[in-house]
Amino acid sequence: MPNKFVHTILFCLIYYFSFCQVENDSIPDTLPKELVVTGELVKEPFDPLAPSKAAFYSAILPGLGQAYNKKYWKIPLAVGGIATGIYFYQRNDKQYNRYRDAYKRRLAGFDDDEFPRITNDGLRRAQKTLKQNKELSLLITVGIYALNIIDANVDAHLLQYNMDENLALKPHFQYNEKENVTDLGLTLNFKF
Repeated sequence: MPNKFVHTILFCLIYYFSFCQVENDSIPDTLPKELVVTGELVKEPFDPLAPSKAAFYSAILPGLGQAYNKKYWKIPLAVGGIATGIYFYQRNDKQYNRYRDAYKRRLAGFDDDEFPRITNDGLRRAQKTLKQNKELSLLITVGIYALNIIDANVDAHLLQYNMDENLALKPHFQYNEKENVTDLGLTLNFKF
């Protein structure tokens, strides 16, 4: 009970002080002509090609679409993800070639390869695993590249999203008389 009482008193004080008016305000009633603002809202022109430009730039060079959208913090993520995928693809390819060459030498009758303790069956299994890892890293790299393009396109669309006063998310405070409690929440208002 005391907790609800404190919340109610705190809300009443905040409500009271937020709507108080001072009789002798220091702001003059009339503003100079150069400070008078008309009721028109100045909006930037809408460029319908901006999302396609951002996607095109990201397709040409990963991270360039993010730079076009001025989301510079995403550039290292895009470039780093693609570079990491390429690194693992090359690493798995190099290992795959080593095991494949050793297996080919064994089939040719030579026993002087770099894997003397691994059997022929072990060399085949290693080749199979490394080939799967190589293909998986290639698939992940292509996925990150596509995600880079999609991110630039979606981000450019969201930059053009119209945020005006007709859409509002505001907190509300209401006293529930039936249960003798206060309700706090958020309301989403649409004005058409």
